[in-house]
Amino acid sequence: MTTQLQQASVYTLDPAHTSVEFVVRHLMITKVRGRFTAFDGEIELAPDSDLPRSIEATIDAASIDTREEQRDAHLRSADFFEVEKHPSLTFKSTGIAGTPDAFTVRGKLTIRGVTRDVELAGSFEGRAADPWGGTRVGYAAHTTINRKDFGLAWNAALETGGVVVGDEVRIELNVEAVLHESPSR
Repeated sequence: MTTQLQQASVYTLDPAHTSVEFVVRHLMITKVRGRFTAFDGEIELAPDSDLPRSIEATIDAASIDTREEQRDAHLRSADFFEVEKHPSLTFKSTGIAGTPDAFTVRGKLTIRGVTRDVELAGSFEGRAADPWGGTRVGYAAHTTINRKDFGLAWNAALETGGVVVGDEVRIELNVEAVLHESPSR
């Protein structure tokens, strides 16, 4: 009897239908939302599963967009992302556990050349056939990091107490990915 090994399915992020966003406190009174507009990545699924087996992503640091050109230029500078020296942010999963409805992704996040372990809470949002004959999956995930852990330490004290930029940054991902024609793994 011959058994055939099933290949994992590899999905590529669809940038037009994926958001990579963050939220950080500003002046200790409000939260500012930003996003990255250029990125790529892959999600590998085990056969017959909606739970990711592995996830990898690369984000173009210069694509940061907070809807304020002067702030974005400051974020690209040596005070923050230093995009000339560190053009990419990267993530590579090291372990994924749970169910499709509620899973934890452990991985290595690299920002500004500093790599740290992070955990994201994730969920499978659905699967659909698209109008062009492809198969798509959707996921949502989030985590909170301390920006200073990654060398993003710039700040300024306020006369009234507090600082301009909060240390905690919430990262929010809403991902749509399309199945490769021929899985590469």
